[in-house]
Amino acid sequence: MRQVRQPHGDGPVVHEGGGEEPDHDSRTVALDLERLILDAPRRYTPYQAARAADVPMELATRFWRAMGFPDIGQSRALTDGDVIALRRLAGLVESGLLSESMAIQVARSTGQTTARLAGWQMDTFLDNLTQAVEPGLTRAEVAYPLTELLLPELEQFLVYVWRRQLAAVTGRVVQAAEDTEITSGRLAVGFADLVGFTRLSRRLEEEELGELVESFENTCSDLIAGHGGRVVKTLGDEILFVSEDPATAAEIALSLVEALADVENIPALRVGMAFGTVTSRMGDVFGTTVNLASRLTSIAPKDAVLLDGEFAAALEGSGAAEPSGEPDGTELAGPHRFHLQPMWRRPVRGLGLVEPWLLTRIGRTHLP
Repeated sequence: MRQVRQPHGDGPVVHEGGGEEPDHDSRTVALDLERLILDAPRRYTPYQAARAADVPMELATRFWRAMGFPDIGQSRALTDGDVIALRRLAGLVESGLLSESMAIQVARSTGQTTARLAGWQMDTFLDNLTQAVEPGLTRAEVAYPLTELLLPELEQFLVYVWRRQLAAVTGRVVQAAEDTEITSGRLAVGFADLVGFTRLSRRLEEEELGELVESFENTCSDLIAGHGGRVVKTLGDEILFVSEDPATAAEIALSLVEALADVENIPALRVGMAFGTVTSRMGDVFGTTVNLASRLTSIAPKDAVLLDGEFAAALEGSGAAEPSGEPDGTELAGPHRFHLQPMWRRPVRGLGLVEPWLLTRIGRTHLP
């Protein structure tokens, strides 16, 4: 096992709050890891970095805060890589490719996404892979060679996945130019929520709770992606997904309920979905349609899927669902896959009176 190199005059460690602490043994590994990951020594204060990049200090500060980095005063903690990044962002603005506000959004969305990814990776790798350390070595000492081995592989994989995701999104945008429904910003939005999760979390040990959430997120994410939907975000016991096609979203919702029913120790699932105009921003979705889907989830019975009227009408219009009011279509010939059952009207907070529709498969029992 290689020995950890010592830092070479990099100066004090800068903390998230911007303060400093003198160098001491417990910080040497952190400094070595920083130099390994950034592949450059500390050279600049924020003012010096902004000047070297030919970027106004005010704009440089806005970029850094958008990326999620704290104010560090005039500590010499920035590298040549920081200067290059500032220059590139400013160059996009100067060239007219991006407005200043768009460049800030790029910095913020990239920073938020990668911060979560980096946190998860380090929590996972350093926690799991350094448990069995060699005799005489601390976990901190193992962290350096482990990171050295993982860094190039993770970097290449990150670029690959980003390019793949970018290609997929670009394809949807190009398709949207010829699809008026997609161009209008109408999406099927779904929330899948574990029933009684808060109560259950009080009874479980921390490790058991983590395994449950991981199992839930993995099962849902794989299934949603496999059917052509998109995961917007996960919230522990809840997952938000979207699809341009209501029939695809309906299939995802029912498949989630069916799949989670077969996973041991996972609570019952309930799903609420709505179809309509959605505002997309920084990878998230907003608007009345999203709020309605969330409200329907909160009133859905366990192991059931509730839709709003727009969603039900879209399924009927596409032929994916049998027309409402007809008898159970078990023997009905045709392309119908889903059955829709109107439920009782009820007031929904902030959205007025809503009539939910229960979604089931053709031939299945209508009530959960």
